[in-house]
Formats: sequence, C-alpha cells, structure tokens
Amino acid sequence: MKKTLKFLNGMLILLFIIAFSSCETEPWTPLFNPDNLDDFTQLGGEAIYELENGVITGTTVANTPNSFLATNKQYGDFILKYSIMVDTLLNSGVQIRSNAYLNGRVHGYQVEIDPSRRAYSGGIYDEARRAWLHDLADNEAGRKAFKNGKWNHYRVEAIGNSIKTWINGVMCANLVDAMDKSGFIAFQVHGINAEKNPATVGVEVKWKDIGIITEDLETYRFRGEDPIPAKVFSLANQLTDAEKADGWEMLFDGKSTEKWRGAHKETFPEKGWTVEDGILALYAESGGESTEAGGIVTREQFSDFELSLEFKLTPGANSGIKYYVTDNEETTGSAIGLEYQLLDDERHEDAKAGRDGNHTAASLYDLIPAGDKYIREPGMWNMAKIVSKDNKVEHYLNGSKQVEFVRGSKEFRELVAISKYNKWDNFGEAEEGHILLQEHGYDVSFRNIKIRRLD
Repeated sequence: MKKTLKFLNGMLILLFIIAFSSCETEPWTPLFNPDNLDDFTQLGGEAIYELENGVITGTTVANTPNSFLATNKQYGDFILKYSIMVDTLLNSGVQIRSNAYLNGRVHGYQVEIDPSRRAYSGGIYDEARRAWLHDLADNEAGRKAFKNGKWNHYRVEAIGNSIKTWINGVMCANLVDAMDKSGFIAFQVHGINAEKNPATVGVEVKWKDIGIITEDLETYRFRGEDPIPAKVFSLANQLTDAEKADGWEMLFDGKSTEKWRGAHKETFPEKGWTVEDGILALYAESGGESTEAGGIVTREQFSDFELSLEFKLTPGANSGIKYYVTDNEETTGSAIGLEYQLLDDERHEDAKAGRDGNHTAASLYDLIPAGDKYIREPGMWNMAKIVSKDNKVEHYLNGSKQVEFVRGSKEFRELVAISKYNKWDNFGEAEEGHILLQEHGYDVSFRNIKIRRLD
C-alpha cells in the first residue's frame, strides 16, 4: 500500500510539472519596468531593495520592521509567477491583494517564503490581520516542494474568492476567502532581531522572472484536479461548515433584512437602508443623529455573544454598532446602548471630542478609548468584533484588541457617572439586548454580519 501511495503521489507531482511546463507559452506581462524600481513604493521598514539584471534583491537592516516593495498599481484577479531564492536565516513572502492602513501598516494576503524546518512556503498568511489562513501542516508534499539554496518557482492564481499556490509545480495552498478582491502586490523583507541573532543582518532574499496575466484567466488557469481540498476560510454573507459547527448564525444573508427592524419600530425603514450586491448600505446626508432613516436593530435579543461584521465608511462618516440595546430608554436620537464607535478619525471632528480619544473608531463611545489601532481608510472594508461573556466585553478592530472592560464593575460605573449616559439607571448592564446599526447622517455599509451565542 505504501509503495502504491508513493507511486500515486509521484504521478501527481509529475502531472503538475507537465501541466505547468507550458508556462513559457502563456502571455506573461512583466510586473515592472526591468530598468528600475519606479513602478514600486516602499512601505513599512527600511530594508534595502536593489535591481540588477532583472533580479530584485532585498537585504535586511537592523532595527526596522517588516519592509514591503509594493506595486503602485492595484490588481484584482490574476495569475502571477515569480522565482525566489532566500537565505535560510530569513522569513519572507509576497503580498497579494494587499493594502496599507492610514499609518502605512501593510496588511492582506501573503504567500509565504519559509526556509525553516516548519516549511510553510506557499502557505497563505493574513499579514497584520487574521494570521494563518492556510498553512501546510497537513500538506507533506507541499512542505517538501521548496528547496533551500536554490531558485524556487512560484505560481499564484487569485480568481474570485479562490487563491491557489504552487511551488515547483506542487500545489501548496487552496484557499477560499471573501475578504479582499484587489490590492497591490508587494515583496517582503521580514524584520529581524539583530540583538538576538546578529547573523540575520545583511541577509538577502531575491526575486526574478516576475510576470502576471490579468486577462482571459479561464484559459490559462490550472484546470487539473486539485490534489488538496479547498480550505474555506470565509464566504460573502455565508457561513463555512466550521462556523456552523461553532454555532455562528448570519444576521444578514446579503439579500434579506428579515432579521432587522427600525429602532423603536415594528418594521424595517422604508427608505435610507438598502440591500445592494450583498451589502447592507445606509444612504444619509444630514450629519445628524438618527434624523433620517434611523438606526436598525436585530429582532432578537442577545445576552453573551460574539458579533463579527465588516464595515465601510465614506470620508468624514460617523456611525456605530450598539449592543445591549433595550429600546426602553426615552431619547430623541438613536436608541441607547453600549457603542462600538465607527468614525473617520481623520476627518470627523468628533474624534477630538470626549476624553482621551474615547470618541475615536473602535472605542467604547464616551467611556473607554481604543488602543493603538490599524484602520483602513474610507472606501475600504474593516473588520469589527465584539465579544461579551460573563459581563466581560472586548472590542476588536481588524484582529487587534482595542477595548476591554467589565459591565457593572466599579470602574465601569465610575466611567458611566462622568459620561453622557449618567442620566440612565444601570446603563449598559441589561441582561440581554438588541444589536443596533446606527444612522448618524452619513453613508456607511455593512456585510458579513454574523453572531454566535456564548451562553
């Protein structure tokens, strides 16, 4: 049996090599001008990038974070090829469909270059966000594909929600994910710890034979049988099998608003809120709080829960995600509840109000400021998560914890006492409540809204 399996594995690898042996006949377009690096912008750290004879060489520099040589052009669906050689002391990667936060922090899909014993080269890591999406722990053939000390040939197919990678003709990753549709391509030189390991200073990673196909992808994509099953990490407004097993449920399926109603109303707002292309969008223009369509709340109430969603702001926008909303408080504005602030901090004056920044994005509004956050600029999707269990609540933004507090604690009640909420008894301490998406007079969009009960 073992001999048969080895024979079959060998035949599969041979078939992959044959399948890609015609790559020279494919219509590859160079990714950049071979005479200079003017088609790129360096982001992050200060590693040294040089171009000579068509080879890009990245060299590590001490006391600098991850460096990225990013294309000035954005790419959506494509087939990409490149060859790399890396010093065994250095971890590296190639970013695809990636972007940078307002402070320049690069995030997005990274096709791994890993010469260590772990051997996850070809895996897909979500830089500065969700970490590993598809490692090679269960792909022995993929882990053996990368050859240290030699040029290794990568192929990456990013088509729709599918991202597939190969090294030297062997499939390494087969990912389905709906997070990002486009972005730049970037060549990473990983930051190093020069004090712990001085030998890592001045080591190199090299790339050459870099080409891309962006048209007629169905003709040129790999059409054989995938030797490894697809790993479904996220789907647009759908749950993966793993999420279903963990008890998640969609609050918005991309089509219907049946799980929502207007705050203080029995029905969904007739105007302002719309469903378009799988997105729950709000169109407003007054800048006032709940003066147009009004906020919307879940028909159900939740006690202990984990809520996850993606949001997209427009320039200067203000909105919020409220929770433990009871609909009992009398107010002329939005319904009252604990609020995960959604705000364009750079353009909206409310970011400078409150105390110590507790009106900025991801803060517990008017109570606790967010921490050192990475947020994508208006027009781009961000991930928000709220976890509430046994009165302990956490806010996350793009995978990073921003706020942590305990409802009903002495510290919490002291903050409420000096806030705008001090007029309501036991504010934020309801045993259960609705989830609310706020209308604050600005355009804002939501998708992939899902929740799981933790009680």
